[in-house]
Amino acid sequence: MPSTIVFDMNETLLDLSALDAPFEEVFGDSEVRRQWFAQVLQSALVSNVLKAYSDFGVIGATALDIVGQRHGVVIDDGAREAILGTMRSLPSHPEVPVALARLKDEGFRLAALTNSSPPMVTAQITAAGIDRYFDRVLSADAVRMFKPAREVYDMAASELGEPQGDLWMVAAHNWDITGAIDAGWRGAFIARPGMVIGPLDHTPEIVGSDLAEVAEALIAK
Repeated sequence: MPSTIVFDMNETLLDLSALDAPFEEVFGDSEVRRQWFAQVLQSALVSNVLKAYSDFGVIGATALDIVGQRHGVVIDDGAREAILGTMRSLPSHPEVPVALARLKDEGFRLAALTNSSPPMVTAQITAAGIDRYFDRVLSADAVRMFKPAREVYDMAASELGEPQGDLWMVAAHNWDITGAIDAGWRGAFIARPGMVIGPLDHTPEIVGSDLAEVAEALIAK
């Protein structure tokens, strides 16, 4: 029986460069988008350590305020909606729909596992036109912790009804792949521009430059 493949969403399947235009408008520099998302991830990890959970959307909003303070930019309601509203309608990376269809045709069960809240991920995959490929959509919100906490991967394995060793995690983040492998999953890394596996990370079985390459490698396995 084919394995279940579980996908991260933001940056892995969904293209955050769609946020460059609103960041350019608000900050005068589209590169601030990367600073903001790095702050989102840092704040999420701090919440794990302190066991002080907040919805990922709340973390995104507070991270925007932090970055605004650093740059001396006041984040008013219009700026907040321009940026955070765009998060609900991100496009997928160009190769994603065809690659997901290819995996479905091969009989794989596909699931999403994201730090975003259930309403957010539902809106995202619907707006991107990829919702029909997923058999299950799971959120870290269920355990009130964020990836790469082990509790998130254990919850997903329980919900999917499969042993960890039968599950594949596909992500463009080294920390997500490392967390999944540490929880007993198999890992497939999408090495999108700027994304690397570090020397202290667990080594994934598959590495590809985009989802098309990773999908073919998964099928070959």
